Amino acid sequence: MTDVVAVHGLTVQLGKRPVLHDISLSAQFGEVLAVVGPNGAGKSTLLKALAGLLPYEGRVELEGTELQSLPVSQRARRVSFVPQHSSLRSALSVRDVVRQGRYVHRPALAHERDEDRKVVEAALVDTDVVALAERSFTDLSTGEQKRVLLARALCTEARLLLLDEPTASLDIEHALRLFVLLRALATRGCAVVLVLHQLEHALSFADRTLLLQRGTVLALGETSEVLTADNVRALHGVVMLPASAPGFVLPERAP
Repeated sequence: MTDVVAVHGLTVQLGKRPVLHDISLSAQFGEVLAVVGPNGAGKSTLLKALAGLLPYEGRVELEGTELQSLPVSQRARRVSFVPQHSSLRSALSVRDVVRQGRYVHRPALAHERDEDRKVVEAALVDTDVVALAERSFTDLSTGEQKRVLLARALCTEARLLLLDEPTASLDIEHALRLFVLLRALATRGCAVVLVLHQLEHALSFADRTLLLQRGTVLALGETSEVLTADNVRALHGVVMLPASAPGFVLPERAP
């Protein structure tokens, strides 16, 4: 597999507070990379930096080109970021929100093309929001809004997808369908980087996993090799149960 993004010595400071320090990693076409860690570890900040939404020190190469040197329009066609919480407060219809993802492929004020309509309809289907297409985005539940934002991201046709806790607020069915979709996108040649809180999801669906602890890399590698009992204890202070009884418990409740 080929690297879509390569990160070298990434350091991010928000105000006077250091959040990420000397992060190095790569994400490859064709894989799902999970980012896990406790609250405050810097997971969301990492994704925002990879999307070019935050200033950083170090180097982030997108298909061999420094991210900060790319014009915004090119960056938007190559990288799509789905935030944990939406700041969108417009009463646009779901279909119009999803259409926004096509703006990166045509001049401002240009008419929608047949190709754009096909991509939008496919994204609505893939994220199971066809039935919501004419409803106002602001009338939707948090989980429904997340699926719409993912559909918008798919419409960019970016090959690097960054998703911040995409399964939060989703019911079990849609969470599982999301992972099936993300795997299909990786199979088609995308690189998917997503923040997860549920370690069992990383174990089930991620090819590789990055463990973040207090803004530094604790471990990075094949998920089954990284999410070990020792690493989980160091990261979260909990005991990982054996494969015969998958799950996690507090140390005082360990068998």
